[in-house]
Amino acid sequence: MSQYLTLLLDCPVVIAAIFVSGIGGTFQYGFCVSVMTSPSVFIKRLVNQTCLQRYSVSLDQWQISLIWSFTVSIFCIGGLLGSLVAGPLISKYGRKQCLLLNNFVAIFGALLMLLSQKATSFEMIMVGRLLYGINSGVSLSAHTMYLVECAPKRLRGMVGVTVATFISLGKFSGQLLGISELLGTEDRWPWLLGFNGFTALLQLASLPFLPESPSFLLLDRGDRQACDKALKTLWGDKDYSAEVEEMMKEKAALQNVHSHSVMELFQNQTVRWQLLTIFVTFTTLQLCGINAVYFYSFDVFRAAGIQEQQLRYAALGTGLCELTTSVACFMIIESTGKKVLLFRGYILMSATLVLLTVTLYLQTHVSWMPYCSMVLIFIFIFFFASGPAGVTAPLPGEILTQSFKSAGYTIACSLNWTGLFVLGMIFPVLVENLNYFCFLIFLVFCAICGLYVRFNVPETKNRTALEIAAEFERMHCKSRESMTKSTEEKSVMGTCETKF
Repeated sequence: MSQYLTLLLDCPVVIAAIFVSGIGGTFQYGFCVSVMTSPSVFIKRLVNQTCLQRYSVSLDQWQISLIWSFTVSIFCIGGLLGSLVAGPLISKYGRKQCLLLNNFVAIFGALLMLLSQKATSFEMIMVGRLLYGINSGVSLSAHTMYLVECAPKRLRGMVGVTVATFISLGKFSGQLLGISELLGTEDRWPWLLGFNGFTALLQLASLPFLPESPSFLLLDRGDRQACDKALKTLWGDKDYSAEVEEMMKEKAALQNVHSHSVMELFQNQTVRWQLLTIFVTFTTLQLCGINAVYFYSFDVFRAAGIQEQQLRYAALGTGLCELTTSVACFMIIESTGKKVLLFRGYILMSATLVLLTVTLYLQTHVSWMPYCSMVLIFIFIFFFASGPAGVTAPLPGEILTQSFKSAGYTIACSLNWTGLFVLGMIFPVLVENLNYFCFLIFLVFCAICGLYVRFNVPETKNRTALEIAAEFERMHCKSRESMTKSTEEKSVMGTCETKF
């Protein structure tokens, strides 16, 4: 691990790129996911106040809850829209330019949030959430592609994990700033919702000093001179001829090949296993049970005797656990390997879900069982953050060649947002009908994804996209050959039996 950390410290501009792209990138997504819990009471009050002032109508509780649910869920709709437009924008304008322009969407959304209380308009919060969703949808793709392409090959896994680290940092920041001692009050909650604008301004002021992605400059723009200049800025005066040679090989392999659309990616048979891998991993990322565990953590903390007014601080512990584990994953990923972390993470999450279901079932019968459930919640978050959370986000950029990357990220982010929206809609129904036995559904997804990764996905550490594509082909050609051989043997046996 120390050798990889030393290599990273020798590239201070790459470290700057991690922080600058992260604070206006996936940080925004994580912050928006967690920030709405704290001011929910004040926003519901604003909804009723708006209707009273404008229409002289006092809403029923179910009507307020419906408007509130839509306000929260519209973030996912914006995210899906953002992810759909991200691919074409990134291919046309570049990763850095896309991140820069994306900040104006967040700033406009923040202004709406800040003015919503004074204007007595909950609709401004809805539009602001929609804009935040579009911003997050674009940044999930642009931030990940930019970072992975700016990092040296030996550090791509380590640098790629920071995408998830900033999501965790965003979640924790939303929880922390939302406490009543900071911005979670009736007077200050618009500043809490508008905080995304400050992080967008920070990126807008600092990102212009960093270079564009070298891979984009060489493979998409065909500008070798600009690529060399970007590499020199990012990696210093070192010998990076091997990396340039690998990019030139990819450029030669993709000669006269344009950036593929999503439909072309679906139709191309040469990348079917990479596409299936994206489907399995990104679907499971939302359906692995992490959101359910966070939901049940409040019930478990209550059963363990934590007072109602202290629950928010206990929830901070779960966010801090995810953040610190993500940092630990950053330290070990290059020495452990991404495939191992992904497989081991999902299998251990499956085992934890079994134990958590048992302890939740027994917590009304055994007095000390809630404490076991509380420990298992933190263990589950640990396994999630140490593997799937950090490894999954940069996966499309590692397993797909340059011409397929934008389309791959579009599909991956669309799956992520669709999964988040669907889970938000069906999760209350699952909880109502299955209670904590809903974890058994998430268990199936974790186990299937873990086994799929074990037998169908090659290790991506220190490999180029072309090498990974060849490894996919080798793995699955071998399985096809063995199936053909088995079929031929059965045919021969059948012929022999017929003769006898």
